[in-house]
Amino acid sequence: IYRCDDFVVNDTKLGHVQKVREHLRILENSPLAVDRRTKRKLLESNSPTSKLLKDNGGASALSAMGLRNLGNTCFMNAILQSLSNIQQFSCYFMELPAVALRSGKTAGRRMYHTRSQGDTSVSLVEELRKTLCYLWQGGPTAFSPDSLFYVVWKIMPSFRGYQQQDAHEFMRYLLDHLHRELQGGLNGAKHPDEGKPPSTGGKCCINGTSTVVTSIFGGVLQNEVNCLICGTESRKFDPFLDLSLDIPSQFRHKRTKDQEPGPTCTLRDCLCSFTDLEELDQTELYMCHRCKKRQKSTKKFWVQKLPKVLCLHLKRFHWTSYLRNKVTTYVEFPLRGLDMRGYLLQPEEALPDRWLYDLVAVVVHHGSGVGSGHYTAYGKRDGRWYHFNDSTVTLAEEETVVKAKAYILFYTERPDKTTPETDGRL
Repeated sequence: IYRCDDFVVNDTKLGHVQKVREHLRILENSPLAVDRRTKRKLLESNSPTSKLLKDNGGASALSAMGLRNLGNTCFMNAILQSLSNIQQFSCYFMELPAVALRSGKTAGRRMYHTRSQGDTSVSLVEELRKTLCYLWQGGPTAFSPDSLFYVVWKIMPSFRGYQQQDAHEFMRYLLDHLHRELQGGLNGAKHPDEGKPPSTGGKCCINGTSTVVTSIFGGVLQNEVNCLICGTESRKFDPFLDLSLDIPSQFRHKRTKDQEPGPTCTLRDCLCSFTDLEELDQTELYMCHRCKKRQKSTKKFWVQKLPKVLCLHLKRFHWTSYLRNKVTTYVEFPLRGLDMRGYLLQPEEALPDRWLYDLVAVVVHHGSGVGSGHYTAYGKRDGRWYHFNDSTVTLAEEETVVKAKAYILFYTERPDKTTPETDGRL
């Protein structure tokens, strides 16, 4: 058993791999290589990140670690970095013992096996635990999440291959599978629904026991539908792990160079569009139990229960004809003090300040389409913002973060009753 638990290349009988390693070691220690490293350090000392480090107390090294891109895996890296900066989520997994220590059945052997071993027994929880531990220990070089990506391939067939994928879709699959595995007692047993899309609205919140996934990300919506003919009201509670918000159509139009800039779309506009009363169109007629037929109706969402971590997904990709186009509209969002009180079903029953949220991570999509482009993330750790671009991690100013065209926003519930200044009520 290898200590690193990583993929290992078996050597040939003639020792070709060992010879290559020795040759690379000689090159690494050559005067030319040392001179190149010295020049690189001089260049890095004048970089914006170095300046920010000096301005923030003179720290000598970044406490955050990058993730290597294994071939269009930036969608996965951006989500992993975002989740790693959610402290209660990371702490739970990092405090778990190794899989061999958690179960007597697996004592003395690993749950996860490499490709060469050809075993299908895998544990998403275990590989995520190891990845988060590496990310939090920090270091000068990026971590390669090969083992975790291999497990993703095993249990999420739609993510096999090296094509660009949707970061939000990956996040939903990841959380859903983590929840299922944790419900199964951390034994990595195959779930009967394995490979199927995650349930819309986070049905895993009510199927079976709660897990760290649902206790952190789980909230509840109240869906009210009113028949416009007889006035019958129908109420339904929908658990959720994240909220997908439309960017209102009035903000989507691209202006020409001669046009004056219009009003800025805010996160409040998107939340109001989600919770506002709307009349359902002809394709969504409500089956009224009193009228005994489908009727025109109105629909409205209320937040019945807020989660500890509020994940907001901005719908930036829309189908038009046969093309999936991207909405490039900038959406203004607060770094601190996101006020969710106005969207609560019974705000008077909420604990003081438990409707206030502070931003902890942002996923950004760069490019024109969901099947192309590039994903990066911003995350807040130890009071400082970082920009995670695969292997590269740099310090970021707050002014840079708020200008990002966010795709996914992660807000954490304010833990105490103190209310420092907010960025404005949304």
